[in-house]
Amino acid sequence: MYWQNQSCQSIADHNGVSLASYIHAIYGLIDQTGGRNVLLIGCGGGTLGTMLARAGRSVTIVDIDPLSFALARQHFYLPAEVACRVGDGRAFLESNSDEFDVIVVDAYIDNSVPQQFCGLDFFELIACRLVRSGVMLFNVLVDHDFDKKADAIAANMAKAGFDVRVLDATGQVGRNTILACGNVADLRRPTLVVDPIVLRDDLSGELEQLHFRKRRVSG
Repeated sequence: MYWQNQSCQSIADHNGVSLASYIHAIYGLIDQTGGRNVLLIGCGGGTLGTMLARAGRSVTIVDIDPLSFALARQHFYLPAEVACRVGDGRAFLESNSDEFDVIVVDAYIDNSVPQQFCGLDFFELIACRLVRSGVMLFNVLVDHDFDKKADAIAANMAKAGFDVRVLDATGQVGRNTILACGNVADLRRPTLVVDPIVLRDDLSGELEQLHFRKRRVSG
């Protein structure tokens, strides 16, 4: 486990396979897209990058904290072929014209998504960095069913012209909600694709509680 400021950044088995169900949910959605070139904004212990690279995908990770990369390499088996870039994810996208099949945002300061990743202008930038059939996945920590953070971000995705779907586990307190935008119409509820050494049944059960719900519109 990797803890920082009393928050768990990553948890994995001793092969580097995540023991967090939301990471398996994101992995399962990426697996459905068939995307090969993946950008991850936010590293933590790098478990998603490890799993994707082992499946033959080209992975670039951007994070402002170089320590995350060092820990991911040393303790979480992040493969050498994963490109690690120290810096702000938005600045990376602004300065790099490469296009990606999948872009994942899983970045936090304390328990909040940095504001530079939440506004309409950010998703307009994302639209310029995804291939035509690309998908963006965005992890949001929500407190309860009445927490509007995820839906507010989803609204800006929609304003940027994206089709948006919300993968959630309604009724759970303190949970990960995953926003999917882009070529998302055919996405199905993800299942466990990569088996960890432990907690397989627990993770499968948590994934079974997920469902795509309607986006809540304010006003």
